[in-house]
Order: sequence, then C-alpha cells, then structure tokens
Amino acid sequence: MTTTGHSVSLDTLRERVRTYLEQEQWPAAQATLETILGHAPNDLACSLQLADLLYQQGHLQASTLPLLRALNRLPKDAPLIVALIQRLVGRGEIVAARACLDLLTQAPDPPAHVVLAQAKMRFMIGEFREALQLAEKAVSAGVETPEAARLYGMLLQFNGRMAEACDILEQALERWPDFGDAAPALVDMRKQTPEANHLPRLREQLERLPEQPADPDQAFARAEFEYALFKTLDDLGRYDEAWLALSRCNTLMSHLNPYRPSVQEALTDALVDLPVEPDTAAAQAPAFEGPIPIFIVGMPRSGTTLLDRILSSHSRVASAGEIGDFWRQLHWMADVIPDQADGLLRVTGRVRQIDFHQLGLRYLRQTQWRAEGRPYYVDKLPGNIQLIAFIRRALPHAPILHMVRDPMDTCFSNFKAMFGNISPHTYELGAMAHYYGQYARLVSHWHKALPGAMLDVHYDQLVLDSAATIPRVLAHCGLEVEEACLRPESNAAPVATRSTPQVRESIHTRGLGAWRHYESQLEPLREALAGPR
Repeated sequence: MTTTGHSVSLDTLRERVRTYLEQEQWPAAQATLETILGHAPNDLACSLQLADLLYQQGHLQASTLPLLRALNRLPKDAPLIVALIQRLVGRGEIVAARACLDLLTQAPDPPAHVVLAQAKMRFMIGEFREALQLAEKAVSAGVETPEAARLYGMLLQFNGRMAEACDILEQALERWPDFGDAAPALVDMRKQTPEANHLPRLREQLERLPEQPADPDQAFARAEFEYALFKTLDDLGRYDEAWLALSRCNTLMSHLNPYRPSVQEALTDALVDLPVEPDTAAAQAPAFEGPIPIFIVGMPRSGTTLLDRILSSHSRVASAGEIGDFWRQLHWMADVIPDQADGLLRVTGRVRQIDFHQLGLRYLRQTQWRAEGRPYYVDKLPGNIQLIAFIRRALPHAPILHMVRDPMDTCFSNFKAMFGNISPHTYELGAMAHYYGQYARLVSHWHKALPGAMLDVHYDQLVLDSAATIPRVLAHCGLEVEEACLRPESNAAPVATRSTPQVRESIHTRGLGAWRHYESQLEPLREALAGPR
C-alpha cells in the first residue's frame, strides 16, 4: 500500500469510527479503532478514543491497556500528552502519569495554556510545589482567567504563602466579581476581623444575584457567596446573621446535590456483610520492600489533617496528603468504574474476584514515591474508613489510625463547610445525622469484626494532652518519639485542606464545642444523633 493510499484508508476508517460512535454502535467502533492502531500504533488520539470507549462501557482494566501501550511512542504533541495524563490519573496509573509530566518539562517554550494544564495535573496528583512553579510560570506568561487565578491562589495557600494567596484572590474578585470560587477561598484564608473583612463586597455581590436562581451555575455561585458571608459573620461573632447565611447556602447546595440515604444504607449493609478474613499476619504482606504507608481515616473535619501534620513532622515520615490511590486501585482490581457510593457498592459484589495480594502490590507501586526517601508515608483520606477490611487484607503491615471527634463538633464542622458538589450529606441537618449514623455503625462493625485493625485517636485527647497522646500514636506506628511532632506548626511541607491556616498554628483547643454558638439552631441535629428515646 502506498503512503497516500495508506493515509486515505486510515482517514476513511476514522470517519467510520465517527459514524459508529454517533450511532452508538460500540463493537463496530471498537473494532475499527483497533484496526487503525494496528496500522498506526503511534496514533495517540486513536488510543485515547479507544480507552474512552472501553471506559464508557464499564471496562476499567481494558481501558487502561491502550493508554499504557501508547507510552512507548508518544508524539510531540503536548495537548494530547496532557489528555493522556488525565486518563492515566483516573485509572490509578500515577507513576506513568508522572513520567509523562516529566517528559513535558523538556518541551522548549511550551504555550502558557499547556503549562497551566501541567500545573493542574501536578495538582491532581498532589505535587503542590511543582504545581505552584508551573502555575506561576503560566500566569507570568499571560494566562488570565478566573480559573487560573483560583488555582494559583490555592497553590500559594497550600505552600504556606498566605499573604500572596490573599492578594491573588483579592485581585480575582476585583476583576471577575461574579467568580464565586474565589470568595470562600479568600475568607477561609484567615479570620475576618472588624477592621479587615469583605462584608460590603459580599453583600453587594449577593444583591446582584437572583435569590432563587434557576440556573445551576448561578445557584452554585450564589451559594459560594452566601458561604463567604457566613464565614465572615461567624468570625465576627454575629451568629444569628451567620446562621441565616449558612442556611441559605446549604439550602441551595442541597437542592443541587440531594442526599440519597437509601444508597448510603445499602453501602453500609454491604460493607458490614463482607466476608471478613482472619487478620493476616504482617509476614504475609506483599513481598515489596520499601516505605510503609500509614493510613489516617475517619469523618472529614475530625482532626485528620492535624494528625497528619503531627506524624509528618517526624524525620522518618512524609505526608502523601489526601490521595485516592487505594480507592482507585481497589476499583481497578474489581474492574468497576469509580462512581462514589454506587461504584463501591458494585465493588462489594465482586469481592471474591479480587486478588488482594495484587491489590497491595499495585497500591505500593503507585504510591511509594510519595515517601520522598523516608521509610513511612501518610495516606490521609478520611473516606478510607469505608475500606478498612480491604486495606487490612491488601496491606496487613500498614498501621491505620482512626480519628475520633465529638459527634456534634464533627457534624457541625461538616455542616458549616463548603465542599462544593461533593458530600451531599453535609448540606442538611437530617442528612448529616443520617450519614454520621452510618459511619458510626460501620466503625462499630470494624472494631468487632477486625479487633485491633485500627487505633482510635481521640481529638480532644490529642489537643488537650498532646504530650501523652502523641507518643502512643507514634508507638502504634513503630516510631520513636521526636520533639518535632509536638510542634506541627513548624512543619513547612505543603498541605492541601480547608484547614490550611489552622494547621500552620500550634496545637489549640478552639475547635472544641464550637457548635454551641448555634446550640438552639442545632437542636434537631443533637436530637437526631441521640436517636430514639
């Protein structure tokens, strides 16, 4: 076949693929894409198409293969490589994604928008120092969008450059007054005071937005400004006004993200009904030498970030941050597309098909670089509380720390947070109480079914008696006591959490009983948590 004839043939095949996809003829589209790759294995766009098609049909493992095959013959096309990286991350192939990102750094004078895309990818995998350098480069090169400013400000915050972060977000709100994402980030950066706050600007912006927006984007933006108003009024001690703003915010958010109690109950039932294997001895852990993960789990806003900062202040421990690697690898091994509670529910139905030894190996291969040469690294993802049985079988040598906080403090801290379009249970008091009840039920089950699988670390003990509690936690992880762990505010490592300003302070007790400022408004929550009398 001549070169010209070959090119025409491939173009014809690509046109057929488009037709098949439009007509939802998936097998024909897949077969044609595979034919194209047989003739043109370097066609990265085609590899991405095939991976997407398999993913859409629910074949997570199969959808990974075209992406991995493409790694050996990458074109000099930065946007396509960025698209490949996005898909690799989604399938848990973090090591391969990092290799592609490293390759992109060798590109001479890449366009600013490509540099910004690289910053987003570094951010996605938790490399916040590298992401900040790229974001600075992109902004300096002329990228001027609200999203770029938000990313830049967020990365400055995560890296401890708070004053600069405030400046960037202030400028973003000045330039794009309707850009709601900047408002919560700005007011969360520091405590608002009578001398320095954004009340006039927030009220002015809210007056411009419809009170009951029909458009979801407008509704979300208004909720963000209402949250910023709440946080400001709360800081100022104007609690009655603050509660009204929080109620308006959460009403909007609960309409955008309705909570599904039946799904949560079904998931808890399925996790409780899992066949629990006898706790495997550490000697039978995956034969993989290298750094050991320490898992921190619990409810969000329960003090998990503080515990992470304490542990990663130790000379032998690095923080990997809130990574979803175990979640991704579990879904990959079960060949289930990740889809929040629904996806995990499908995983429980395939538990007997999972090779837990391989699950542990996959997790370790994709995460041990995060230890940065230290013998331990912290995987702090509160939601992993649902995965305790899976973690124990896959990584029996990994310590698990469970952060425990007063239910009212925990639930109120979640209710008053702005998690965006995730965690729908946090936007309504009844839903919050229901979700907490499912969490408490699951914790009770893990303790009974897997005694000793995780160590409870009580938040009040941690902040009130750090000197006694921290050594106990370190001993559980096989670590000796170091003075630096008592001073986590000196930890200069990046931290990506809503609690960034607080965890850069010394250990304090301000979070204890904070809900009592709204005691009357939270009475329905207290009664719901107490249960039937």
